[in-house]
Amino acid sequence: MPPRQGLSLHRQLLLWVLFPQLVLLLVGGGLAYRMAVSYASKAIDQSLTQTVQALARQVKPIGSGLLVDFPKAAQAIIEQDPQDRLSYMVSSPPGRFLLGNRHLSDPPADLGDSAGRVRLYDAAVEGQPMRLAVLELDYGEPSAPQRLRVQVAQSQSLQNRLTHELIADLLLPMALLGVVLSALVYGGIRRGLQPLLRLQDQLGRLGQASPATNSAALSPIELTQAPREVLALATALNDLLATVRRSLGQEKRFLNDAAHQLRTPLAGLVSQTELALAETDPQALRARLHKVLAGAQRSAHLVHQLLALARHEADVCLRPLDLADLARGVAREHTQRALQAGVDLGFEGPQQCPIQGEPLLLREALSNLLDNALLYGGSGCEVTVRLQTEAPEAADGGVVLAVEDTGPGIPAEELPRVFQRFWRGSDQAGGCGLGLAIVAEVAQRHGGQAHASLLQPHGLRIAIRLPVQPR
Repeated sequence: MPPRQGLSLHRQLLLWVLFPQLVLLLVGGGLAYRMAVSYASKAIDQSLTQTVQALARQVKPIGSGLLVDFPKAAQAIIEQDPQDRLSYMVSSPPGRFLLGNRHLSDPPADLGDSAGRVRLYDAAVEGQPMRLAVLELDYGEPSAPQRLRVQVAQSQSLQNRLTHELIADLLLPMALLGVVLSALVYGGIRRGLQPLLRLQDQLGRLGQASPATNSAALSPIELTQAPREVLALATALNDLLATVRRSLGQEKRFLNDAAHQLRTPLAGLVSQTELALAETDPQALRARLHKVLAGAQRSAHLVHQLLALARHEADVCLRPLDLADLARGVAREHTQRALQAGVDLGFEGPQQCPIQGEPLLLREALSNLLDNALLYGGSGCEVTVRLQTEAPEAADGGVVLAVEDTGPGIPAEELPRVFQRFWRGSDQAGGCGLGLAIVAEVAQRHGGQAHASLLQPHGLRIAIRLPVQPR
């Protein structure tokens, strides 16, 4: 079932970044509105408080009466704005109109009765919502106390206008800031995703290539400037591509080697079989069949070596093992063949030698070394499996597993070629030129190396140097 396609990464990032930003802007707008309303209310209340106190000072008690010193010029200033004008009323006793606007309502009962303190409340005056301030003062003789009430009212349109102006002054910069921030976020996300788009483009070009026929098409992904996470992704993809290239290269090399090496023995098998079918002499037929058998055995050995080489080129899993015990076991397995060939086979080394390795590969490599030594050393020679531990204080200390024979050896100028595939140092039947190549491959897979040297006065030494802790 194909995966369901969801939102693009670009849209998801925009959603997760811009949506919280929008929520914060809305919350900030709500808080700004409440602050504007609060500040406007406080400003109006403070203005009304100062006005009612100033008006109350213009009403002066004289004995049992009142002197109102409120000039017409001051009254004209108070009432100059028809929309936001101040309305006032002076009454004594409270509720008995003296001057001002007789339509101002009495304060609600829940305000209480507190002389000398300004109280504020909302009420409708002539159908218009107003904000009122009231101040009551006591005057008169102690024997005949009286009370004066001064009220001042102002339309709430001024408060609304102040609120709107404050909101505009607060929200407009916030809105502009939100637009600029959104544009920066959008541009930043697009720029941040550019490395992923370049990566997608390179992978698309790789997908259009033909890696099945050309492993070079799987070239590494190149990202010179990219975030750390994208570089890590590109590195992981490059590692994967390297593994695929190596696998394709191994497969192609195996097919080329097999096609090249099997062509001649298979053609010989076909030729010998055709001759055997045409042969009438039993002795000659038997001789032909022996050649067919030898050719088949050589082909089988070649296929086995090719498969072993391809298997050894793959990554291996190393685990703890005792190399000394493994070497003694392989030497014992070849003892019977050494006796039949007239070769003195022995082992020299410590009782134990712990390393990290793959037992099957090391056994295969050592078996190939012993096969070569027993095949080409000749009757009467000595073959020694030698295991040595290097000095532990050495920075790159390891172990050396070697097979030495006192046979004829090879020419000194041929030493650099001994680990090449299909190189043979002798025309003697039985080999295919892959044994030492397998030995070198096994050593490399263990983080070590193989090398060859001549012995004096004659003989050959093939050694595998392995690190105790492989790289």
